[in-house]
Amino acid sequence: MTTIAILPGIRVCAENENHHLWNNHGTWFLHYTVHPTPFTKERIRRSLGTKDVNIARERRDTFFTQLAAEATKVAGTAGAGKAFAA
Repeated sequence: MTTIAILPGIRVCAENENHHLWNNHGTWFLHYTVHPTPFTKERIRRSLGTKDVNIARERRDTFFTQLAAEATKVAGTAGAGKAFAA
């Protein structure tokens, strides 16, 4: 299972290996959407700094791996706070 698949808010098309990648005049970007509140959304585009699609895929996967690690860290911290409050 890929990291992208385990993040609940990220939609992935399994057939498209370039999902979340966008080529802008030869440079690859990571393109995704976040929802800071239930009523708003923000489109994010981050340059991956490469013209090679294989490197872009690796950098995208690394980004989502780090995002998943941060999400589990925050989830673990939230649960720990509740234990101390009781």
